[in-house]
Amino acid sequence: MTTWTDRTADRPIPLTAPGGIDREAHHRLDEAWLAAAWSHPTTRVFVVSGGQVLIDDTANGGTEIVMTPTFEAPDTEVHRYFLGTDEGGVRYFALQKDTLPGRMDQSARPAGLREAGLLLSPRDAGLMVHAVALENWQRMHRFCSRCAERTQIAAAGHIRRCPACGAEHYPRTDPAVIMAVTDEEDRLLLGRQVHWPEGRFSTLAGFVEPGESIEQSVRREVFEEAGVTVGDVEYVASQPWPFPSSLMLGFMARATTAEINVDGDEIEEARWFSRDELRAAFESGEVIPPYGISIAARLIELWYGKPLPKPLPVRES
Repeated sequence: MTTWTDRTADRPIPLTAPGGIDREAHHRLDEAWLAAAWSHPTTRVFVVSGGQVLIDDTANGGTEIVMTPTFEAPDTEVHRYFLGTDEGGVRYFALQKDTLPGRMDQSARPAGLREAGLLLSPRDAGLMVHAVALENWQRMHRFCSRCAERTQIAAAGHIRRCPACGAEHYPRTDPAVIMAVTDEEDRLLLGRQVHWPEGRFSTLAGFVEPGESIEQSVRREVFEEAGVTVGDVEYVASQPWPFPSSLMLGFMARATTAEINVDGDEIEEARWFSRDELRAAFESGEVIPPYGISIAARLIELWYGKPLPKPLPVRES
């Protein structure tokens, strides 16, 4: 596998820009240190629930996660997750709750990553990705996969231990490949999943299977979904994608065949686009671009040569 020269530096992929947070994993098992960090007056905490947090607009036109000192935080001893420390020494925790807290000023609003990820600073976006990923894993893996006993949270939210058989379980991340496939004419292959609205097209993607290299996964997924054979595969960049627990591995791939034969199960329609054809499809509304937060949008941009039109904003309730 060859490596694509980093062409994303001028426009970092959302959710990947450095946020200045040191996760300080070596403190996760130090209960005394965690207790002191929680009690420190500068420590900040926010609630995560169902993949959402409260965000609020700032006076300078930005957007931030609604955070509070620990003495104002809702009560919870178990679902308290240490996320890290910033360059100024401020420590951050997330609290998993069944519902988000109300706000007396009514200015804050709940938001998921698809909305908030494009609005928040790199620091807040990174904290939210971490918290949402932990929350989803905690909700979905409450019982031991060895003996079915209910597990207990440890390591500040990063381990679940089984009191019966002693097994330790760690947060799950599923590798997935996502690829911008071009042919000999430098046309781009885009597909529409069966459950997407009419006009929504994006790059092809799929999960890496057991015993499979990522290059093999790229070639298999493109052939299975669109019937197109792929030769050269070049890595571009990765993006955490906690919907619910994926790590997207982005590639540019060169097709060796051009005939399309969609599988009909995952992909309902696939088409080759030249740059002029895609621009005309954007302008007419025939094609809706992928969400700007996704690595898919950035892969298409690398081929397209400029930013994609902005789709309608996403508000998650």
